Amino acid sequence: MSTILIIDTTDNKTMTVGLRIDGKMFLRKQALDRRKAQVVLPLLEELLTENGLQKTDLTAIEVNPGPGSFTGIRVGLSIANTLGFLLQIPVNGKKVGESATAIYS
Repeated sequence: MSTILIIDTTDNKTMTVGLRIDGKMFLRKQALDRRKAQVVLPLLEELLTENGLQKTDLTAIEVNPGPGSFTGIRVGLSIANTLGFLLQIPVNGKKVGESATAIYS
């Protein structure tokens, strides 16, 4: 089973977290105040629970590297890279341990 986490924190007004499970999309969008970092993981937990999954069921992560809000991009990439490293799964197609960001490459 392929279960890909989708993270998009590039917009200052909304944030999107989703799962692509064997090609089927499950997306959540949430309006934001200034707490992007505090919103991503609870939304992920909700999506996983609704689909009977655990974080360890994720097979890859796709994060939007921009363009967009600089702080928002950093939040999304930091969460994606941390989860990818902890779960030992690729982020944006990069091997574990390689940064998923395209900003500085």
